[in-house]
Amino acid sequence: MIDARLQPLQRAAMRPPAELLAGWGVRADTISIAGFVIGLMAVPALAMGWWFLALLLIATNRIMDGLDGAVARIQGPTDRGAFLDIALDFVFYALVPVGFALHDPVANGLPAAVLIAAFVGTGSSFLAFASIAGKRGQSAEAFPQKGIYYLGGLTEGFETIVLFLAMCLFPACFALFAWIFAAACTVTTVLRWHQGWTAFR
Repeated sequence: MIDARLQPLQRAAMRPPAELLAGWGVRADTISIAGFVIGLMAVPALAMGWWFLALLLIATNRIMDGLDGAVARIQGPTDRGAFLDIALDFVFYALVPVGFALHDPVANGLPAAVLIAAFVGTGSSFLAFASIAGKRGQSAEAFPQKGIYYLGGLTEGFETIVLFLAMCLFPACFALFAWIFAAACTVTTVLRWHQGWTAFR
């Protein structure tokens, strides 16, 4: 919901480390993959109930997700990089609830499954819109730096990050957070369906 407003701040914060990494010859794709691997490590940490470690791993994953884009803008963005970024992001988003479900299947299993289903709704509507918009040569004015058409919504990247960090800080509230966010994702999905139905008429 507020990703577009945060973009200038994010770009300014990421520019210095991105210039340093680019100067060392580190590729944006390497950062994307390394960030994803670090994010994967959050799943066993969550399953074991190591909440602070999981929080650090999730936060590091999200920082590297912003850093790879900053490096790409210096070195020159590529279609492969744009593909890799969004593909790995969506898998990471789905795996975090799995970690909580593994920790307590009885209490967290159903809320985690519903949240993942809600992520499928937001992700599929996002990518479906982006693919048709790309075919038409359209670009998102609010996100000119993105490699694909970036369709906003009630639940975007920033809100999802806040959700995951809140779940790590208050793991006993996972089910409540999951149900609330799943409902918000459902609203986002329906709004995107309507937007696509109208835009591609």
